[in-house]
Amino acid sequence: MEIERKSEAKSKSLVLLSGGLDSATCAMLACRDVGAEHVLALTLFYGQKHAKEIEAAQKIVARLGIREHRMEQLPNIFTGGGSTLMDPDRPNPRTTYEALLQSEGVSPAYVPFRNANFLSVATAVALVHEADTIYFGAHAGDARRWAYPDCTPEFNGAMANAIYVGSYHKVRLVTPLQWMSKREVVALGRQIGTPFELTWSCYNGREKSCGECPTCVERLRAFAGNGWTDPLEYEREVR
Repeated sequence: MEIERKSEAKSKSLVLLSGGLDSATCAMLACRDVGAEHVLALTLFYGQKHAKEIEAAQKIVARLGIREHRMEQLPNIFTGGGSTLMDPDRPNPRTTYEALLQSEGVSPAYVPFRNANFLSVATAVALVHEADTIYFGAHAGDARRWAYPDCTPEFNGAMANAIYVGSYHKVRLVTPLQWMSKREVVALGRQIGTPFELTWSCYNGREKSCGECPTCVERLRAFAGNGWTDPLEYEREVR
């Protein structure tokens, strides 16, 4: 897939690519900005139950024509943290983000300090591979009322400073979706050609998306809010 470049810059960018629609949209933006041949995708396995997203990341890389794709496994540091994304004895929530956010606090799916670890690994990989920019797909929905504190603007700003200083001013963190709702991310993704049909958002790793977990509900509503139908198949659609 050929993506038109916005400029002729030859800098190299790294994209944290989970396989979800947010990170896939970031990958599209990076390819547009520097060209797919100058993009390095980094996908991390950390013991998540929805490891199917890694297969999605591989498909996205192939579709976009990204030549470099590193898949790394993090050490076993998150087990025991209580996140429903990892604990086999705790089912993922079956509700909406709105319901989760009725009281301010951490989402049950929060993985302790996950994104800080992701960005630290990404910075090391960027330095080794001479990438000067890291694209990170945090958006306003995840940050709202501190459901995921490691997606908030405060966290992003602190990490951006730490990355820039700690890399001898060689690497910058960019968060192009930071102020966008999921509906706005979907609108942007469609505008620039994000292959939504290849992405995976569901907290559960079954054959089809469950349609009941918070990220499925949010995704379905984001497409509906734009007047579009999500191309993924669902076990059950909650509207």
